Amino acid sequence: MVRKWMNFGINHAAFAYAMTTLGSAMINNIFSFYYVKLFLNKYSISEGAFHQSQVVYMVWNAVNDPLFGYLQDNSRVPCCSHRRLSILYGAPLYSLAFLIAWFPWRSYSPDDWLSGLHLTVALCAFDGMLTFVLLAQCALFAEISSHHQNRLRLIKYNQVASLIGSSSVLFCGMVSTNMENFQAFQAFTVLIAVISCICMMYTGMHSESRFDNKISEADAQASADQTARQTACSFAMLKSLTWQILTNRDFQLFVTMNFFQVFMLAFFNNFTMIFTEHLIPPDALPSLAKSFMYGAGFILPQLLVLSSQSLLQSLGYYKIILFTFIFEAGLAVVMLALGPQRYYFLAFFLTVNMVLIQAAFSLFGLPLADIIDIDLQKYKRSSPLSSMVFGTNALFTKPAQSLAPMIVLNVLNHFGYEGLKDVTQGSNKRYGQFIAPTMVN
Repeated sequence: MVRKWMNFGINHAAFAYAMTTLGSAMINNIFSFYYVKLFLNKYSISEGAFHQSQVVYMVWNAVNDPLFGYLQDNSRVPCCSHRRLSILYGAPLYSLAFLIAWFPWRSYSPDDWLSGLHLTVALCAFDGMLTFVLLAQCALFAEISSHHQNRLRLIKYNQVASLIGSSSVLFCGMVSTNMENFQAFQAFTVLIAVISCICMMYTGMHSESRFDNKISEADAQASADQTARQTACSFAMLKSLTWQILTNRDFQLFVTMNFFQVFMLAFFNNFTMIFTEHLIPPDALPSLAKSFMYGAGFILPQLLVLSSQSLLQSLGYYKIILFTFIFEAGLAVVMLALGPQRYYFLAFFLTVNMVLIQAAFSLFGLPLADIIDIDLQKYKRSSPLSSMVFGTNALFTKPAQSLAPMIVLNVLNHFGYEGLKDVTQGSNKRYGQFIAPTMVN
């Protein structure tokens, strides 16, 4: 089987690894792009219930990453300790959790308490399974190979898979007319859930970590005899390992940067659609053009990373990530100077920011993998704490995914967004002319 792949010039390990990226990209991008608009505009959730759901999600989002990370790095249960099996068994539940948001539990009235509960369950279930599956995949990234060239190959395959998976947003917008045809939207999400599950299960059946078979039968027997003692001191071990990770200065600096990057990523993913519809009139940018714009925001980052492979090797990821930050800041200054009435430049600004933020974020696995390698050598561990490092990083950065929609919604409602939703639903002909000036006053 491997020879057949090599005849086509395909690296089997990288291909198997990237299939989880393909499956997760299909559902993650649709979820992050549509769920805020769905619950605010269609389910008419109240601002209070929205904030309560985001607070619960923020706590769960932060806690489950280090929890699952410790579990996957230290558990004796194969479905947790083996990265491949974690993905194989987690994939069906991950895809099912994705579907929870798109099917209302009843016909919601405005400010219905059940819509708030629905949002809480949808966010926590989806994030829980996302964390379980993608932590295992992140650990695979560090454990498949320690060579920089091999990791660049993984990123290359990853970006191709992410490029294909990100097109789900484009096709979803075209099939459902940007969610106006809700039944078509629901049918499309079911189809995507099935396809994504199959893709991720392929990784679970064919991917391998170089540490999977490191423990011999004798070592396994010896570790089994020590299980009771290790269980008793597991909390002390967790505390010690976490402290070792947290005191790494490179890790501290990376987490600080990553927090703001996650905030910006959530900000643009959740609100680009809302900003576009309220700030750009339909006669300036028709619905089909907006669908392509949304799709470009998810597809072009992968193309950008793929085309930058030579730059990654010559300049390194640090300089490239730094340049994207500088360019984003400069573009924001230009947008502020031009003002909101420059509709085409506004569309360009939103799209470019989505592209650059996602492209830079796609490279963040490289510094984390380097941090894992340094930790492995510094403490002379028998196997790396891959899941714990990724999980501890998420403990501090994942709250940004909840803070972004909470803060932005507060600001929007302060400038009358709650009333604008009703106007939008009641009149499409005066949509751009009425709303655009109000949003920026």
